[in-house]
Amino acid sequence: IDMTLSKKDEDSGDLGVFYHLDKTTVLQEARVFNDTPIVPRKCRLLLTKIIYLLYLGEPMATTEATELFFSVTKLFQSKDMVYLVIKELSTIAEDVIMVTSSLMKDMQPKSEVIYRANAIRALCKITDASMLPSVERFLKAAIVDKTPSISSAALVSSYHLFPAGKDVIKRWANEVNEAINSKPSSLVGTASSYLTSFSSGGSSYNSPPSTSNISQYHALGLLYLIRQHDRMAVTKLIQQLSGGSRSGFSTSSGVLRNSFAYCLLIRYAAKILDEDPNSRQQMYDLLEGWLRHKNDIVNFEAAKAICNIKDVTAKELYPAVNVLQLFLSSPKFTLRFAAIRTLNKLAMNHPAAVQPCNLDMENLISDQNRSVATFAITTLLKTGNEASVDRLMKQITGFMSEISDEFKVIVVDAIRSLCLKFPSKQVVMLSFLSGVLRDEGGYEFKRAVVNAIFDLVKFIPESKEVALAHLCEFIEDCEFTKLSVRVLHLLGIEGPKTATPTKYIRYIYNRVILENSIVRAAAVSALAKFGVSVDDPEVKKSIKVLLTRCLDDNDDEVRDRATLYLKLLDDEENAEKYVKDDSTYSLAALEKQLVQYVSDPEASEKPFDLSAVPKITKAQAEAEDLRSRSYDVVATQTIGVSSPAVIGVNATAAVSTSMDVTPTPGIDQQQIYAQQLEKIPEISAFGTLFKSSIKPVELTESETEYVVSCIKHMFNEHIVFQFNITNTLNDQVLENVTVLMQSEADDSSLVEEFVIPAPKLLYDQAGSVYVAFRKANPEEHTFCSFSNTLKFVVKDCDPSTGEPGDEGYEDEYLVEDIEIVTGDYILPTYLSDFKNAWEKLDESGQVVEVFALTAAKGLKATCTTLIELLGMCAVENTETPQSSNVHTLLLSGTFLGGHKVLAKNRMSYASSTGVTMELSVRSPSEEISRLVVGAVV
Repeated sequence: IDMTLSKKDEDSGDLGVFYHLDKTTVLQEARVFNDTPIVPRKCRLLLTKIIYLLYLGEPMATTEATELFFSVTKLFQSKDMVYLVIKELSTIAEDVIMVTSSLMKDMQPKSEVIYRANAIRALCKITDASMLPSVERFLKAAIVDKTPSISSAALVSSYHLFPAGKDVIKRWANEVNEAINSKPSSLVGTASSYLTSFSSGGSSYNSPPSTSNISQYHALGLLYLIRQHDRMAVTKLIQQLSGGSRSGFSTSSGVLRNSFAYCLLIRYAAKILDEDPNSRQQMYDLLEGWLRHKNDIVNFEAAKAICNIKDVTAKELYPAVNVLQLFLSSPKFTLRFAAIRTLNKLAMNHPAAVQPCNLDMENLISDQNRSVATFAITTLLKTGNEASVDRLMKQITGFMSEISDEFKVIVVDAIRSLCLKFPSKQVVMLSFLSGVLRDEGGYEFKRAVVNAIFDLVKFIPESKEVALAHLCEFIEDCEFTKLSVRVLHLLGIEGPKTATPTKYIRYIYNRVILENSIVRAAAVSALAKFGVSVDDPEVKKSIKVLLTRCLDDNDDEVRDRATLYLKLLDDEENAEKYVKDDSTYSLAALEKQLVQYVSDPEASEKPFDLSAVPKITKAQAEAEDLRSRSYDVVATQTIGVSSPAVIGVNATAAVSTSMDVTPTPGIDQQQIYAQQLEKIPEISAFGTLFKSSIKPVELTESETEYVVSCIKHMFNEHIVFQFNITNTLNDQVLENVTVLMQSEADDSSLVEEFVIPAPKLLYDQAGSVYVAFRKANPEEHTFCSFSNTLKFVVKDCDPSTGEPGDEGYEDEYLVEDIEIVTGDYILPTYLSDFKNAWEKLDESGQVVEVFALTAAKGLKATCTTLIELLGMCAVENTETPQSSNVHTLLLSGTFLGGHKVLAKNRMSYASSTGVTMELSVRSPSEEISRLVVGAVV
């Protein structure tokens, strides 16, 4: 019987009564709505068909929808499904406002309960901002109605109407608050009246008794929407509604009786905790109290909120982890899944806090639900020790074939992290990865495995040759072109560095014979890298033979690459430039300059100057691409306050084309700053932007009433200070905001040109003030400090509406000083060959100085400080010391005016004496070199 029922249920979607439904037939049948008398049974069936078509997304013309809409309105005397159809058609049909009077009639208190709620929902679907005041009285009365279904309908409808009618709905705060605090009706009395309605024979209808108190959940959501910009009001609301939460029995003694409402309250408390450091302890105490609530969903929400706290301590995590640990042994699958997924995320940053749960998680490896088992084993991989790796790997191998690709990716990522954590286990890990690489799977899964092996090659040198061998086997039977190309590229880079590079050539050339044109082209490039990078004449001779065979290929790209590389094999200088060079052009800068080139008729008459496009390493390009997906670039374009670190772009036109000036990551932000400034006519007249600050300088604490940061923009003859200001006071509006800057040096080397004020700063919104200075002598480099004072007009405003008063008063606010330092004049630039560039610079421009940094805590900290202080780019991976005692940091940059600057920092560290450093700086000018050395003094 069970099997039969299951079969019918499975087939119901395909063989149901509406399976072959046709829109044209349904529209013809709609004539039944005009019949007299109405046949309710036919109308209900037809209404159901219409709803079915609309939910399937069946397209309907406006005229068809309008005609159908008004036909349906004739059925108000038989209302069972009329409201659903009206709501769905209201977004397509025209003149829907004409049914307002009928719906408002059904909203009257004397109407039957079941129709009042439906009428409210339908009316709000067709109501716009202009109509809202006319129905305000009805909605306010419905919000405080004793019938839960009516109250919830009004609250949810008001929530959806809020974006269009904020000013009107904000006046309903008292009614919404009353809905939250309403006492539950007597269950016995409600049930009695409900049963009586069946035996009375009257037309009145009473709703069935409700014990969910869901209207509190809806009311809390709407009240927060009304007060969300008033942090003090939200904090007070949380305090009022959290009474008794620390006892764990707030469901019976507190105001809230709905678990979903408690979950909302927990999220609001977590938001306040995140935004207001002063409320951290108070909000944490509330969250910790909700861990003892008698409802599981509230316990979990509180535990999850604690785990997501920024900079959370082990002590603060302890009670939350204890609750999640109890859920791991729960008979409910949903609780086990939620708990293990939360612990999995927590283990990424706090593995020690999750370790007490290891025994419970090991029991979940055999859980019948593979999703739970997957999260359990990946969490154990993050929290386990080196001794447990072999045992866990055996268990993983057992169920990999039973889980979906989505969870396989999670497992592979966890194994990659574990292998980097315990390099000695790379043999076991690599064996597992190569095994799953041969299994069936989709692109995302195979890509995750390939990425994991790539990381082993990069970070664990001992695994390189074995990993490359597995990748060679993989491309022999790889169905994904993208992955084959990536593997071939890696073989071309890493293969020549191995002890026996020739063994990889056969695998690569097989791709030239057997694969499609894209893979063949990649294989040709990989072969060329072997010919250039391997110092063996026999290998180069063999590569020439293979490339010569590729000249007869059917594809143009393959033939062109083969021709190019054959030429380069006999030209070592160009081979170094075109084959070994691991740099690429910044796509953002290239796109911008190409647009300018084709848009300017005069520029189009000359060849495009590719040397003016900045270059970055491929690793930096990948990092920038990842960063651009992680941050909201739109916010950076409009505000610029919370944008990531910004590093310089192309220098001025005076930069020599032979200097290979190439900026470091962050170039997209530099382009964004340049685009912002170009839109301001006064600033765009200054010419090309040389550099913007690497990161904004914070001039106030984040808790102050006005949060201010500054970005310095350097031009050839001008300096522009961009002050980003945020108003954190909800009862004030700032107008005509300017910044008064006064130089402490009291000289005339910088002359203030103009100030562009911020017209208005509303609560929690950022604005920018620009102050521009002109250099009295463009050849001089000014270093000074400025004191800064905000000046503005304050107008008091209503926190609930944000509307300012008519009168205001002038006020000022002192912020921290801002300095112009040597690093502001240096653009970080990338060099592919530091040694060659160092030797090309004449020793006459060299300055050497020895420093004793007794307070330095180590070589890593010293490198980080020097990079930030000098504003230069670390090259050849020297930013991370390989030894704790001795290191050489190589830095590259371009000084304002297009002067290349290179720095070589030899340093040694001893715990007793700190860091001893010899700083050597070379540039075309000894004066510039002395300025750079002087920045460290």
